[in-house]
Amino acid sequence: MSDEFHMTISIPADDDGYVLLQCEHCGTFFKATPSDIEDDGVLHIFCPSCGLVSDSYVTEDVIELARRMVENKVNDMLYDAFKDLERHNKRNSIIKFKAGKRPNHEPEDPIRSGIEALEITMFPCCGRTAKIKPLLKMTGAYCPFCGVKNYEIE
Repeated sequence: MSDEFHMTISIPADDDGYVLLQCEHCGTFFKATPSDIEDDGVLHIFCPSCGLVSDSYVTEDVIELARRMVENKVNDMLYDAFKDLERHNKRNSIIKFKAGKRPNHEPEDPIRSGIEALEITMFPCCGRTAKIKPLLKMTGAYCPFCGVKNYEIE
């Protein structure tokens, strides 16, 4: 049995092609396109609300799904190991071992794009767009791609 396993979590884009992000510092939700996020010209992603750079913009839904997937995989691996132990201890053994029944899986609900109350905003500093809260649009927001504070966003 291999000690490694790989999981893939699909994070869906909304109808306009934006994926949901969340700042780990202030908790603000915003959206950006995957092509802008993965662009080599973008060194950091800045929060449009607080202007800070986070280590991760993964939402709680994605973290919860990953936790459930890992928990289900570990439970399966433990059950399989105990089942092997049960099979090897059947013959001429003083100690009897019973693995029991397979543990129930936690539901692994797919991620939804969620939070539709965000508006597409063009940032003139770098010519890119993101979806931010309408209030940030009125009061000024930091560009998620270069960190410049924009006060007059159309």
